[in-house]
Amino acid sequence: MSTLNPRAILLGAQAASAALPVCDHYSGVPVRMHKSLALQAELAEELGTCVFDVTLDCEDGAPVGGEAEHAAQVAELVQGAAPHCRVGVRVHAVDHASFHADVATVLKGVRKPAFIMVPKVESVADVQRAADAMQQAAASDVPLHVLIESPLAVHHAFDIAAHPRVESLSFGLMDFVSAHGGAIPADAMGVSGQFAHPLVVRAKLAMSSAAHAFGKVPSHCVVTEFKDTDALTAAALKARNELGYTRMWSIHPDQIRPIVAAFSPSHAEVEQAVPIILAAHAAGWGPAAVDGTLHDRASYRYYWQILERAKQTGQALPAEIVSFFSS
Repeated sequence: MSTLNPRAILLGAQAASAALPVCDHYSGVPVRMHKSLALQAELAEELGTCVFDVTLDCEDGAPVGGEAEHAAQVAELVQGAAPHCRVGVRVHAVDHASFHADVATVLKGVRKPAFIMVPKVESVADVQRAADAMQQAAASDVPLHVLIESPLAVHHAFDIAAHPRVESLSFGLMDFVSAHGGAIPADAMGVSGQFAHPLVVRAKLAMSSAAHAFGKVPSHCVVTEFKDTDALTAAALKARNELGYTRMWSIHPDQIRPIVAAFSPSHAEVEQAVPIILAAHAAGWGPAAVDGTLHDRASYRYYWQILERAKQTGQALPAEIVSFFSS
């Protein structure tokens, strides 16, 4: 009987798509970058896996006139990060004067970032410019993450998602609202308004749909009310359960655990998925009945992805399920 990882068996062409940590934590101020990396290593040790990415920020984090020095510091932090942890870098937009220098600096070390995040992407041409710059820096294997931050970018979201170098799309709420020149009220940047204004919700859905169409990871935007844990949790659950997002940004360390918890499958979901996947394996991935319900590869795919998310978020799984991940 085949012992292939169920991901390869069940997901077809999308098996090559990334299974990324569910939280992406952004940090740009030097002292906070150091603290973020220390917290990442601490949680990875506690949970046995890297449950959130750290993205070091060369865009908003860099002081005006000090972009080169900031990028050099970010590059040094990437090299010194814990070996089992994932560290990405947000560079300047492709039309910014510091873009090429950012890319060259953060990619020149022995250890490459887990990904490069490119902000303010408007079209697939912008993606290609970023990919070309990374090719010149001898980093053609480093994935691209892109920020969808304007109405035009939303219009082109499917073309952007289709680019083979793109691994994940993130929605940039604040810039998206600002790009409408006052046509969207300021409260749409808040935790409640961003789930109520029709143009914002439409953009979030379009971006999520585009990502899923091409097996990419949709990453939800920030919640700026970082002291309101209940509001953050509610927003994360809405993003996951209603809008189809599988990843979310954090901008404060206190947001990380609630995001990971919100995007984790429940204990009941895991308990339901385990016997279904074991029955599928026993049946050679053909149809099988579990508790009076017939399942086939369509439902196997769903339940296997639940188990993948459980592993990504540090949940304990039975040994017979864990063995699938190493096959």
